Amino acid sequence: MTWLTAEEALAELGTKPQTLYANVSRGRIRAKADPADPRRSLYQESDVKRLAERHAGRRKSETVAAEAIRWGDPVLASSISTIVAGRLLYRGQDAAALSAHATLEETARLLWDAQNFSCPPNASPEPASPSIQAALLALAGRAGTDLPSLGRARSALQAEACNVLSAVADVLAPGSADHPLHHRLAMCWGRPDAADCLRIALVMLADHELNASAFAVRVTVSTGASLSAAVLSGLATLTGPLHGSAWRSVDALAEAAATIGAEQAIRRLLLRGSRPAAFGHQLYPDGDVRAKVLLSTFDMPAVFLDVQRAGEEMVGEKVNVDFALAAMTAAFGLPEEAPIIVFALARTAGWLAHAMEQIESGHLIRPRARYVGPSPAGPER
Repeated sequence: MTWLTAEEALAELGTKPQTLYANVSRGRIRAKADPADPRRSLYQESDVKRLAERHAGRRKSETVAAEAIRWGDPVLASSISTIVAGRLLYRGQDAAALSAHATLEETARLLWDAQNFSCPPNASPEPASPSIQAALLALAGRAGTDLPSLGRARSALQAEACNVLSAVADVLAPGSADHPLHHRLAMCWGRPDAADCLRIALVMLADHELNASAFAVRVTVSTGASLSAAVLSGLATLTGPLHGSAWRSVDALAEAAATIGAEQAIRRLLLRGSRPAAFGHQLYPDGDVRAKVLLSTFDMPAVFLDVQRAGEEMVGEKVNVDFALAAMTAAFGLPEEAPIIVFALARTAGWLAHAMEQIESGHLIRPRARYVGPSPAGPER
């Protein structure tokens, strides 16, 4: 990321300081403290340029729409979660503070804005290891038979959301429904000492505004598809290496660091023009709060400490939640796919919140494409 001083930002915008500060408070321009002088602020260059171009009237509506899809302006209204000044908020409540005591089930109740929350257990599953593949199959089996979401009362949808969450939990955290999900996950992995850390991870990962998987969920359910079909869309999207599977790149970096040293491993990535997946997040210029909270709950293995120290200096960004999940997995000796299992179980609660909110909006999400292909041939003469 490139950062501008206040003077540079004002020159680009052609506005008064008060307007600059107002844009920061409204979330239109990201800002952070100047490392050289904490009394001053720096401003994200891409945000400043985007606003400057808009004010100059040089952008067509199609350009605005295209940029909105890529970390741009908000594209729909939501009251579920947001990121403000480095804080992750769930319906106005600080997720970091919530993670000090809440369970995923309690967080789901908050995200769903549910007065009553009772997820009856599904049929007892056969004992098995948590599996993303099993979750995909379970959801696919329901997607074609569950009722469509349109025309149903909120109470009916919340009851079905409980059932869908239970179905996902049965394959991602198999165990007795008498125990909270973080305990079930810790016990099925044979690591009861990881239970509280897993609880915190589940709460901090439950939702994250309009990310790729949440948007996929909203697009799916906007057609009237069932809640299970919507969650299936979210889970499929989560498996991508630029989303919930980013931990694989972090693991590969840690393995390389264990062999050739952290500095050399990171140097190799940078020389190839690759940005290490372990560092930085567009929405957290001062560091991913989810990583900060999670990393405070366990002692990091030495190789991850080395990667963090070297990477934050060489890349110039702090470690993110993908790094924290990989480090947690190594610290507790969890199975290799633990990061995406935790991610998927947590995010199911958020996906269901987005699905129900989208249904209430009553809108079909149907953007238009700007055609850039060949023009049709003219009539023969």
